[in-house]
Amino acid sequence: MRWKGNRKSDNIEDRRSGSNVGIGGRTIGIGVVVLALLGWGVFGIDPMTTLGMLSDGAPQQQTPAQKTPADDEGAAFVSTVLASTEDVWAQTFQQAGVRYAPPKLVLYRGMTATACGTGQAAMGPFYCPADQRVYLDMDFFDTMSRQLGAPGEFARAYVIAHEVGHHVQNLEGTADKVDAQRGRLSRQQQNALSVRMELQADCYAGIWANHSQQAKQWLDQGDIESALNAASQIGDDTLQREQTGTVRPDSFTHGTSAQRVHWFTQGYKTGSVQACDTFSARNI
Repeated sequence: MRWKGNRKSDNIEDRRSGSNVGIGGRTIGIGVVVLALLGWGVFGIDPMTTLGMLSDGAPQQQTPAQKTPADDEGAAFVSTVLASTEDVWAQTFQQAGVRYAPPKLVLYRGMTATACGTGQAAMGPFYCPADQRVYLDMDFFDTMSRQLGAPGEFARAYVIAHEVGHHVQNLEGTADKVDAQRGRLSRQQQNALSVRMELQADCYAGIWANHSQQAKQWLDQGDIESALNAASQIGDDTLQREQTGTVRPDSFTHGTSAQRVHWFTQGYKTGSVQACDTFSARNI
């Protein structure tokens, strides 16, 4: 992925200085992160419930944002990918006659305060609709490579684009509509609705990949394959099989490996928001 030299986003909040603590003041280790990922899924967890579960009454003191060091290549990569999502979605919204309001992306270590509760590294990356921020502990990228079998820069870009996809859903009103339905549904029905929500965010990540490639020609075939591999490695069936040796489809919240690959590919091949309507699709 040839990302260097492209525009960087100003919508980065760097809270990593002095925030490397975990539950009870302890640093969260990589093993805890992997267990949490296997237990709850990886991307797009509803922060309104999960953050509350993990905070355990911990004080929500926000570390002031600092300026990201100029020589921080990891932060520069995140900022460049975020800037590209801003360009793509601003153009897409403009074509629909609407102004795009980009999210902030917060870099942190261990734990941090959010408008949805206390965010913790063990959750993986997440989006909080209440403050319209994406939260990322970049140690998760190491987890992807070493523990989840999903290496590569574009696999990391897919993570960011997926969370931005949740922001797009929030701006569209999709998130509110889904949340409004949850109280009237059984747990199995709520899970099925969450799957469609997550698969649409995967499709939106594919849209970003399509348009950013048209604009920059910065991807090679291997980059797309790394994103598809990441989508496959974090499918509910794959994670459950690795964790317990069994698969329970009624408990899926993010979709199977095949579904995640399909919907990212759908977005990438079409570049169309209309093609990402997972809620109307009879078969996902």
